[in-house]
Amino acid sequence: HPRNLRPPPARAKAPAKFTHYSPQARISTADAAMPAAHSLLHLAAPKSVAPTSTLSLAGAAHLRLLPSRRPQRLVASCSSAHPDLAAFPNPNGLLVAEPAAAAPIDIDVATEAELRENGSRSTRRTKLVCTVGPATCGPSELEALAVGGMNVARLNMCHGDREWHQKVISSVRMLNEEKGYAVAVMMDTEGSEIHMGDLGGAPAAKAEDGEIWTFSVRSFEAPLPELTVHVNYEGFAEDVRVGDDLLVDGGMARFEVVEKLGPDVKCRCTDPGLLLPRANLTFWRDGSVVRAKNAMLPTITSKDWLDIDFGIAEGVDFIAVSFVKSAEVINHLKSYIAARSRGSDIAVIAKIESIDSLTNLEEIIRASDGAMVARGDLGAQIPLEQVPSIQQKIVKLCRQLNKPVIVASQLLESMIEYPIPTRAEVADVSEAVHQRADALMLSGESAMGRYPDKALIVLSSVSLRIERWWREEKHHEPLELEDVSSSFSDKISEEICISAAKMANKLEVDAVFVYTKGGHMASLLSRCRPDCPIFAFTNSTSVRRRLNLQWGLIPFRLTFSDDMESNLNRTFSLLKARGMIKSGDLVIALSDMLQSIQVMNVP
Repeated sequence: HPRNLRPPPARAKAPAKFTHYSPQARISTADAAMPAAHSLLHLAAPKSVAPTSTLSLAGAAHLRLLPSRRPQRLVASCSSAHPDLAAFPNPNGLLVAEPAAAAPIDIDVATEAELRENGSRSTRRTKLVCTVGPATCGPSELEALAVGGMNVARLNMCHGDREWHQKVISSVRMLNEEKGYAVAVMMDTEGSEIHMGDLGGAPAAKAEDGEIWTFSVRSFEAPLPELTVHVNYEGFAEDVRVGDDLLVDGGMARFEVVEKLGPDVKCRCTDPGLLLPRANLTFWRDGSVVRAKNAMLPTITSKDWLDIDFGIAEGVDFIAVSFVKSAEVINHLKSYIAARSRGSDIAVIAKIESIDSLTNLEEIIRASDGAMVARGDLGAQIPLEQVPSIQQKIVKLCRQLNKPVIVASQLLESMIEYPIPTRAEVADVSEAVHQRADALMLSGESAMGRYPDKALIVLSSVSLRIERWWREEKHHEPLELEDVSSSFSDKISEEICISAAKMANKLEVDAVFVYTKGGHMASLLSRCRPDCPIFAFTNSTSVRRRLNLQWGLIPFRLTFSDDMESNLNRTFSLLKARGMIKSGDLVIALSDMLQSIQVMNVP
């Protein structure tokens, strides 16, 4: 907070007024009477006076307070779309209104409705990812998910052809353009791990106890012979041994190898279950997963490269890479994307779902733009009892390294068939929210489940309740975060964000505003997990969609300048006109262009 600050010399016609903020002080309703409601850490000063006071930010270098520039007088004119837009006084006593020629502000319409109905502090911070499949690929089904709070639509390239995926991407983009949503698109590669084929076009097959099934590397014409499964890995019959256990989809069904006949492997079902098309296969020997051959398979296959080219051409926002084994794969893919689409903002997400991923965990996360805890396949390669601690470790490491993290797989698995989840599933979702993961993901629940909308509602309602409980109990975490900045300038931004988060919690502000061109400062704020939501303003549509994956961020698209006074005046008028903020709300404003921080009440 400011120290040893003095008003400007008497020669100024109207001395600047300011309020000294103590970290222990709380903002009360009386503060609304502050002159022009703009008590700034950047104190307004006449142009003839050069302020020399400094502000110490949580151990950062002392930052010189910049003089506040007086905005130009703007002609008050209201468009017909917003007849109730009212001019309001700025800190220097001028009437300021949004000029008619200014670009509008864009926000996801579902988020806007939530802000209007519940206020900024009651918005959901945890983001929601939905896998799109046969149950949700239609325009009306996609819109229902968007209304329910879907932030990112995931396309699983294991299923469907590129023509089908292209139609889904077009539907999502049309939904954004015509209905005002801001849903991002994530493409998830198939990867090179061993998996079953398509079951001859059948949606599923049931394996009963004691049945003898044939797992074969031979190609079959549909329909498949009875009790037969195609395996994509040509060396499968050579690698397995009689007595090995074969797990389907992480243990949803289990078989014992009883005989090998050339390209065919005969297996007895020991744990009955449902076999789904292209389900992952792992085989265990003497209590350990057999992974020697898996480790030799390429992370990105020839099909994956064709899918990646497709994703680049379609302009997806995220590409999730399956079964990542090393940082080298991530770096290679990022270089390829940069070469194929110059200026692209496609983010690369590393899926942590194998022992190799865990062995090189930190280097993989450092190289990537985010991570996904794919617990289904991961649980097939490590003992089940280790999955919770591994999840917590990955979530914590991602936050330390300022990378968004998604908790995925089997969150609400029972809702594929039933309209309500088990209480254990609710507890699982609650734990992921409690760990402060950036996002939660639905897989089969939204792709092929009978109740995708209800599953999304469960994720949203549980997230809201746990987040509110966290704030009510004042669980302010000690901000012992690892330094992630490499340059001095980035270090200043990092310290500003840490200080802003602490101030937001102590002053109980309604929102933090951050003006960011590339999204970096918004990401640093998200990492600090303040109690209030973060309004992230960017002039880039792709950056806006990419910020959809990060905790607590409400991304807006807004054309802005380097003049913070002008930006704030325009933002206040636009948000107030649409009912997303109100006079008296307390906000903190940051900018990565000027590396500034301000505290004010909305006029």
